[in-house]
Amino acid sequence: MTALAVLTSGGDAPGMNAAIRAVTKVAASHGVPTWGIENGYDGLIDGAFRPLVRTNRAGNPAPVEEVENEGGEGGTILGSSRSKRFYERESRMEATRQLEEHSITAMIVIGGNGSMAGVHALAEETDVPMVGIPASIDNDIGLTREALGVDSALNTIVEACDNISDTARSHHRAFIVEVMGRQSGYLAMAAAVATAADAVLMPERPHTRAEVIDSVVRVIETSFDAARDKTRVLIIKAEGVPVPTHELVEEATRRLTGGPREYEIRGAVLGHVVRGGDASFRDRLLAGRFGRVAVEAALDGESDVMTGWNIGVDLGKPTTDDWIRLFDIPDVLDETEALLDGTSSVSLDRVARMEAIQGVLAL
Repeated sequence: MTALAVLTSGGDAPGMNAAIRAVTKVAASHGVPTWGIENGYDGLIDGAFRPLVRTNRAGNPAPVEEVENEGGEGGTILGSSRSKRFYERESRMEATRQLEEHSITAMIVIGGNGSMAGVHALAEETDVPMVGIPASIDNDIGLTREALGVDSALNTIVEACDNISDTARSHHRAFIVEVMGRQSGYLAMAAAVATAADAVLMPERPHTRAEVIDSVVRVIETSFDAARDKTRVLIIKAEGVPVPTHELVEEATRRLTGGPREYEIRGAVLGHVVRGGDASFRDRLLAGRFGRVAVEAALDGESDVMTGWNIGVDLGKPTTDDWIRLFDIPDVLDETEALLDGTSSVSLDRVARMEAIQGVLAL
């Protein structure tokens, strides 16, 4: 009998639960039971399986109440982990044994870069079809326009920055707001445009510590020039920029103290609040579409592939959804590395777009 397993791995992202719900419901529509694996790859090694389906009154498989009720919530009902054990060959052999013991005939993994690397490793070491669904608020996964969690994270950032701008205007303050994203500046860039920030600091535009501080001081001075009516300055900084936010605030304050006017500069690190919260409409919709294609691919025997959103008609393998395609995970991992080291055409395009609008942001 066909049986599907699903796990969530790495950093949590809004939309993971919606993807679990989609996978479970689509599989149930095919008469296929779904097992949830708790705590990511660690749970797979330990055999932490639990059923995600029940038998309804008609005798057909249907999702358990937890899957139905929490599908739109943030986090992941299955739990997650960054498994160091999974790097060891013996641990992966135990993971494969657990799949065989539970009669799993296909598995879907929801997660980011490390999770997709895990899919690839298992695909090479077992005959069980392995399919990935990209989920990472950092939007640093190759060959997909967007991963699950990105839209929800941006909504959280925009709301926080709007609130910060309210209090900044009341006191004529400058705020440096740090957002998550690891080595990707996508969240910072997109949020800067959406919130009409005065500047954005991205790791894709490398500068020395002195250059970063100089640019912050220059933006604050120019924005608060007496000839202008600005009552707040908002600078959004990606966490991958290697100058701590508190140091930027301290150095900018020191440089601007003693001049013709007083400047109040504050810092805010949004941190993990960006990961939480209910999934947005777009993340729930994308989760549903990814989930359906992933289940269909797994049941068709596709392996070592990831679902991706609307990259281009000439890339990947077409599916029953015109906007969702399947990409070989080795290609995904290569493109992800290029995204992170700045050589990807996507990274170069982001930098070019940011350079083009920097002058607009400062107006």
